[in-house]
Amino acid sequence: MISMTGYGRAACQVFGRHLVVEMRSLNHRYFDLKLRLPWADAALEALVTQAVKRRIERGALTVTVREDAGIGAPEMRVNVPLAKRYYQALVELARELALPTEIPIEVLVSLRDVIAIGESERSGDELFEALRPGIEAALDALIVMRRREGEVLAEAVRAHTAELSQRIACIGELSRDAPEQYRKRLEERIARALAAGQIDPQRLAQEVAIFADRADISEELVRLSSHLAQLGVLCQENGPVGRKLDFLLQELNREINTVGSKAQSAEIVSHVVEVKATLEKLREQVQNVE
Repeated sequence: MISMTGYGRAACQVFGRHLVVEMRSLNHRYFDLKLRLPWADAALEALVTQAVKRRIERGALTVTVREDAGIGAPEMRVNVPLAKRYYQALVELARELALPTEIPIEVLVSLRDVIAIGESERSGDELFEALRPGIEAALDALIVMRRREGEVLAEAVRAHTAELSQRIACIGELSRDAPEQYRKRLEERIARALAAGQIDPQRLAQEVAIFADRADISEELVRLSSHLAQLGVLCQENGPVGRKLDFLLQELNREINTVGSKAQSAEIVSHVVEVKATLEKLREQVQNVE
């Protein structure tokens, strides 16, 4: 079982730049990825998305790539030929406008592309190949944490499943005695209303049979037990099982609601309430399972 909550971090070098790759993931119904990269390159974003999606099936993920503050400043390059052309253009403009021709250096360095920080122009494919080790290492760390969290979730699911199994067994025992208990209550009420000896045994048996059929929950109990067994199996499976767990919990909730609507015993109703409370706890846990 794998949790959707986790964190992974790795460092890498991309054409002389010391970068940090950080990944955070939270629960989500689908795969939702947000990228924060130091390059505005659609091809690179698509390649990073593919790399993450190959290893993560579900969750809300944020991937951030930034400069490593602990390691010096990035490389800086000055485009001298471009600065000269800018200077010549500015001097000519100043002459035309009868302005002083002295151009401050601050003006030149502020112009576009005179000073470039980091690597020279690279394609998305080149950037991704250089960034890939950091992406994969961060994914490794993220998946390790998600699996560790998943083990904790699996233990919680197993504990809740065991509790539910005990409750369902108790409901099954109580339901077997329900017709006889109903017969006794009905016989007592009739006896109080009629003189002794006026009770029709055949009619009484018929009423008890009708009650037993109306209050029969044997099929619901069989399905509940089957769903709980499947929960136990899913806890042992590798890979994403969150959607299956969510479906099983919906089915369990539907069956226990039916049991509650048919129940004529206060004890059974009490167990139904506890089962529903445990199912809600399970649902909260399962929301974090991939």
